[in-house]
Amino acid sequence: MSGRLFTSPMFLGFDHLEQMLERASKGTSDGYPPYNIEQISPTALRITLAVAGFVMDDLQITQEDNQLVIRGRQTDDSQGRIFLHRGIAARQFQKAFVLAEGIEVGGAWLDNGLLHIDLLRPAPEVRVRRIEITQGRGGGANEIDVPKPRAPRVVRVIEEE
Repeated sequence: MSGRLFTSPMFLGFDHLEQMLERASKGTSDGYPPYNIEQISPTALRITLAVAGFVMDDLQITQEDNQLVIRGRQTDDSQGRIFLHRGIAARQFQKAFVLAEGIEVGGAWLDNGLLHIDLLRPAPEVRVRRIEITQGRGGGANEIDVPKPRAPRVVRVIEEE
């Protein structure tokens, strides 16, 4: 059996989706820092990470392709301090979330030890296009010009008469 997820010949062009799923499954299973993901509206999500002890300069959020990466690195401020118990973690972390096409980061803020990141999911527009069928082309697949990949674009409804 193949290790591929989309083995049906009816799924065309889903290679990138398989790669995203593979990348997400390789992510660390470490539960630190704990986080919530909530839907705050039909078109918006919010990720909240518990980052007690981190200040804004210790945190970094980047979007690498369609992956949201949150990194935290605290400076060691324990010099000269004697801890009888140290239960507040002071370690670095990296959390990665795979974003679907079209998801945009709306903003991020730190409040009372919680890092909030808002994600916006624009409502999809349906695009319908009628493909004209022509009489015989003659020749084979070698005559087909393969288009170059395009940048993602906004989908819209096209009405034809």
